Amino acid sequence: MTYSIIGRDDRAIGCAVQSQAFNCGAAVPWVRAGVGAVATQSFTDRRYGYRGLELLAAGRSPQDALDALLSGDAMPQFRQVAFMSLDGRAAQWTGESCVNACGHVAGDGWAAQGNMLVADAWRAMGAAFEQAEGSLAGRLMAALEAAEETGGDFRGRGGCAIVVAPLEGEPWERIVDLRVEEGDTSLVELRRLLERAEAYRSAGAAPARENGMPDHEIQWRTMLDAAEAGDFSKARAALAELEKLHPYWRDLARSASTRPDAPAHLRDIVE
Repeated sequence: MTYSIIGRDDRAIGCAVQSQAFNCGAAVPWVRAGVGAVATQSFTDRRYGYRGLELLAAGRSPQDALDALLSGDAMPQFRQVAFMSLDGRAAQWTGESCVNACGHVAGDGWAAQGNMLVADAWRAMGAAFEQAEGSLAGRLMAALEAAEETGGDFRGRGGCAIVVAPLEGEPWERIVDLRVEEGDTSLVELRRLLERAEAYRSAGAAPARENGMPDHEIQWRTMLDAAEAGDFSKARAALAELEKLHPYWRDLARSASTRPDAPAHLRDIVE
């Protein structure tokens, strides 16, 4: 009832999923910075995600971790699971009682799997991931869209999610953590959210404007860009536009100017 893909590049590791099932983003993808990723689906048992990451963190290989959890499972024949370590090693399992079409396949830096599908979407995901360019999250998104083009879940569309974490970092760190709980247009909405998330992560007013972000976000970034460049007139004009929206914007700018990473001239503008 689900298709998913785990992928990595030289900076990050992540997992993306789509299913007719509601809230699949809370159950299927498990990603931890500095550890690896797990996808657990088909009569989903979340223990594979939580305990799987614990085993990877303890130094177990993906195959060892998967085998350990399967050996203690009363219903392994119903499970579909994938593990990936930070170096791209993968281990996968599709139980014999998973509903057709079902299967899995792995390649260089990715592992794709699916069950209860119209066709073998897992192969389409792998090909799309390899061919896509850009951020890891964008490549995972392209893989989901390719799977849906094959027909996806035979019951229809539902929830979807993308979770990406840095290869190195604290357990709570995320680069992208997005999900849509349900809907026939869930993948379209996830694409929109991903583009918006990547625009928020980028610096500067131009990406904000190009991605249709709120006017206050555009003005705020315009002020910061101008302050960094020493263009006091432009920065003050942008702050004045913000103050038309609410006078507290100056207080926020003043507070931001005290941060260690504040633009060099921001304090001169807000005082």
